Amino acid sequence: MLPQIEAFLEVARRQNLSRAAEALFVSQPTLTARLQSLEATLGEQLFIRTRRGMRLTEAGDAFLPYAEHAVAALADGRERLAELRRGVAGRLVLGAPPTVSTYTLPALLARFSATHPGVRLAVKTGTSEEVLEMVLHDQVQLGIIRALANQEIETIPLYTDTLVLIAGPGHRLARTSSGRQARMADLAGEVLVLFGRSSSYLQFTTATFRQAGVLPGSVLELDNIEAAKKMVERGLGVSLVPTSTVAGELAAGTLARIELVDAAPARREIVAVRRRDAGPPSGAAGLFLDMLAEQFADPG
Repeated sequence: MLPQIEAFLEVARRQNLSRAAEALFVSQPTLTARLQSLEATLGEQLFIRTRRGMRLTEAGDAFLPYAEHAVAALADGRERLAELRRGVAGRLVLGAPPTVSTYTLPALLARFSATHPGVRLAVKTGTSEEVLEMVLHDQVQLGIIRALANQEIETIPLYTDTLVLIAGPGHRLARTSSGRQARMADLAGEVLVLFGRSSSYLQFTTATFRQAGVLPGSVLELDNIEAAKKMVERGLGVSLVPTSTVAGELAAGTLARIELVDAAPARREIVAVRRRDAGPPSGAAGLFLDMLAEQFADPG
């Protein structure tokens, strides 16, 4: 119906069929057909032909503001869609586990928000498995998680997070002549600080000690990694944590990194995931993925 309404508005504006047809780049018979079709749809005559041109009827005059509003609303809708494509507006909903949402996402979102201030941001947290379910059920547009196998998702590699053993700077393992190196056997009897009861890191840590045949002296099991780091800083134990979560403390010297010489470093691939059937990424999600690709293009 849009061509019919545009024909109506142009004739109402110019009060002349031939000039309106020229402005719309259509023939006069085509323009007349569009007006007749609109009148048939509305059940009212909209114009009266006079010697001075086309004059609106009472019905046409009543319909005019609604036709103008309809065309303006459509133009606004087109502009809104263009803004969504350009990332000027819209909403970006991300899912991530706590280690990512706490230590990786803030800097990424600050950078994205600085260049796309009109996009509303939302973050939902959960384990990597929970975030994957959010992606599959369209509760988030993108997930940033450790790599998980699933045929329904598209995976975009981002970075590798290595698990490292940390201790307080005054801990015996941080003051050895071997230069902060240790063997798994050196951890026997140590207090092991664990974090995140439902996280894969807790499962991996306990499995690592079990496979090495090493029994910790005791275990401190905490809800979150920040609490775990504070315990380690105070010399209450050692912990295996992702490198990304302790970069600041290692640089400041409030925590010490201990190299395990007889254990292969555990690495977790961190990836962005989206539904494979979602089509090409567009709008804010597409722009955020572009930024991620740029951010993590350099392995360093």
